[in-house]
Amino acid sequence: MTAGALAFECQSVQAGYGEVNIVRPLDISAHAGTVLAVLGPNGAGKTTLLSTLAGLLPRQGGSVRVDGKELRSGRPTSASRAGLVLVPDDRSLFTALSTRDNLRVPCGRNGTAPEEMLSIFPALERRWNVAAGALSGGEQQMLAVARAVVQRPRVLLIDEMSLGLAPIIVEQLLPVVRRIAEETNAVVVLVEQHVRLALEVADEALVLVHGEVVLRGKAADLHADPGRLEAAYLGATVVPST
Repeated sequence: MTAGALAFECQSVQAGYGEVNIVRPLDISAHAGTVLAVLGPNGAGKTTLLSTLAGLLPRQGGSVRVDGKELRSGRPTSASRAGLVLVPDDRSLFTALSTRDNLRVPCGRNGTAPEEMLSIFPALERRWNVAAGALSGGEQQMLAVARAVVQRPRVLLIDEMSLGLAPIIVEQLLPVVRRIAEETNAVVVLVEQHVRLALEVADEALVLVHGEVVLRGKAADLHADPGRLEAAYLGATVVPST
């Protein structure tokens, strides 16, 4: 596919909690309609990074821009209004509300009609009037992503889409990320533990270890060189980012 205009830029972003630094200065740039996979072992700082980009944590340094507009640090509402939407790893659904009503809540006046999400997640149609708390794990994850997409994001952050799901469900869900990027022209930043599947749907990828980018490149190139990827994960070598 042909990438669109540069839609998402992070320059020298640092993240952490209070005075504790977790993510070292990091640069990201992504074009509209592309998928960036953020990979790395547990404790690498991936969730901290996404929470900071979404404004849930104040940045310790650096800048974040969506379509050239700089976002204020630590302001999740401001980030959401600028088109940056996070799907957290706990899904954060309204468990007592139906599938339909979970999608209606974030729509607003400019959002997409909830029913349009059924073209992306047709399995939700038969669960349309079922409370979110009664859905299976896979259905809940579909709903969590659909609830973000219905807001028409310019940048969609997805934290551990596969968390707690059976491998067969993961193989069905992850390709949807590719479709979302292409059909909505959004940037998708995907934190994912299933490395192979993530690289199959991503355009670019980076590996974060102890808060530092140790490997970065085209997803297809990293997929074809598992030895280099494994070395980065294990810390056997630090590969300069490009």
